Amino acid sequence: MSDLGDFSEYDTGENVPGDAGENVTADTGEASTDEAKNDFDRVTVSETGRDRGIGSLAVTEGLRIDQDRQEIALRAYVTADNRSSIRLGTYLLVPYPGEETLFCRIEGLEYAQEFESDDATEIHARRAMRSSGIDERDYKFLADLDPVAILSPEDGELRRRMPDRVPKPETVVRHADDREKIKTGLNIPEDGVFLGHLAVGGERVTTRADPPTIDYRLDDGSEGVDPLVFRHVLVAGGTGSGKTHTAKNVLRQYLHEDRRYELEAGGGRAPRTAVVQFDPQDEYAQMHDDNPEATTDDERSWEAQGLSYGGHDDTVAFVPQVGSATYAASHHRAEQQAFTIPFSMVRGNPWLVAGSQLNDHQYTGLQHLLDRFFDSHGSDGTYEEFTAFLDDPALREELDESGRVHEATYDAVKRRVHGIPQGVFDQDARPITDMVEAFVRPGRLSVVPTYHVTSSRAAEMVVLAVASLLVDQKLSNDPRYDRIKETPLIVGMDEAHNFLAGADTVQARQVLGKFTEAAKQGRKERLGLFLVTQDPQDIADAVFKQVNTRIVLNLGDEDAIASVNLPRELEEKVPYMERGQMAVYSPDNSEPVEVIGLPTCLTRHGRR
Repeated sequence: MSDLGDFSEYDTGENVPGDAGENVTADTGEASTDEAKNDFDRVTVSETGRDRGIGSLAVTEGLRIDQDRQEIALRAYVTADNRSSIRLGTYLLVPYPGEETLFCRIEGLEYAQEFESDDATEIHARRAMRSSGIDERDYKFLADLDPVAILSPEDGELRRRMPDRVPKPETVVRHADDREKIKTGLNIPEDGVFLGHLAVGGERVTTRADPPTIDYRLDDGSEGVDPLVFRHVLVAGGTGSGKTHTAKNVLRQYLHEDRRYELEAGGGRAPRTAVVQFDPQDEYAQMHDDNPEATTDDERSWEAQGLSYGGHDDTVAFVPQVGSATYAASHHRAEQQAFTIPFSMVRGNPWLVAGSQLNDHQYTGLQHLLDRFFDSHGSDGTYEEFTAFLDDPALREELDESGRVHEATYDAVKRRVHGIPQGVFDQDARPITDMVEAFVRPGRLSVVPTYHVTSSRAAEMVVLAVASLLVDQKLSNDPRYDRIKETPLIVGMDEAHNFLAGADTVQARQVLGKFTEAAKQGRKERLGLFLVTQDPQDIADAVFKQVNTRIVLNLGDEDAIASVNLPRELEEKVPYMERGQMAVYSPDNSEPVEVIGLPTCLTRHGRR
């Protein structure tokens, strides 16, 4: 038989569709041999009003709430007209008798046979191929629900608690379209630093409110909670994912003139934040300028959301003078001030001239040589003077004979010191230690570009020297620079994986130890690390574990995605995220959520 011919013998009859609120009668005709199916399809549904919600709880497999998430059984039947609006991650509300409501998220979707029959046959397949489409009413569409929280009104406010009640069978399930219920259900702060808008599947979640979108904000110290920026932030994303765009938008909020933080030992003082941004790609000094691509509608929208936008006038590019490298910046109008790293900073940070692969004995020898040098030359001793100091054969012999520094150790230290990039120390510019009052100023964005420094090792030395100055003074009980100690400070570090990577050398352990301690003490000292990277897997675990807020844009590398330790439902979305989409995992701020950032940067962005 070459053709199936007329399918009328197998036809299940004609469905009689009806809009919500109309009577609907379905008759399958005489051909069916399944009496149960006939009886069901002849039922007349009569209602006096329109359909409410998207469907109802299905009890075929039972309803179960359990402390073990693997044992939870909560499914909703979604009616045919509502199926196109359903996505993984969609937020739903299931009311209890009384005033409480279960707030849920869809974690699984499934089509199932309405009746026990086999559609995996030649006849059914050919029918489907020749028809204009299936009738969804022939199939059950089921959504697996993840109970997030129970919402209940208390003293005029909506509160949330863990799910501890089972909803009633066949309870009507509705879209969550109420701003207060969604924010409460996800535990999103009402106020704070704006990151973007809540989303599901790349589309913004909308409500009945005006504006219809739901803003996602990081807690900035409400109700006695420590501002989350001082528990550190990571922005991770691949090339073209929008991570610098996102970082600029977030940092712009921390520079708002009203954003102040009380110091723990500041006698009630609450200065504005200072931001120091290390910038290997020379992009952040653009924050001085307005974005020429921003429209009047953009600005009106930003104002309605209470956002800081436009160029930040108090932005200064502090340009490291390294050898003969020159800095040219036609892509921003920020003020520029040149600086150099004085060799005196090495006294407290010997690892700056240690190079790599010094063992513990050699590092101890380096410390002894530096102490002896500065004792004889004073704090004005230079790098050139130190190399000349090491070239003295009498000193080598003396230290070897006294047993203080073995001759082999001495030679190893000398090679390392001579091997560092030239032109890092004591160049023709003001020492950064003489510029602290200007470098760390409340409300100022100080950008340290290193794009013009051709040696990656030299750029690394500059960044770590300046960052260590900030960290040391923040953690010191007897600081030399009160300005650093007494100013809330955000230290931003783009391409952070280049500076905070895990390593086995003694000098790397010194660096990581310093920044790990800074991360641990950040909340107390009002010091926040703002790390931006495309390789989060390369950041040392000791530092990474201290980061409370993780903002993850598109990443294609499996190791990079796994290293961020996102919940499974977010991790699986990361490789498919488009520019500006992000997964936000901040356990002390909210449930894990998907967010879409602003499409237009709040400040200038790009080389045009």
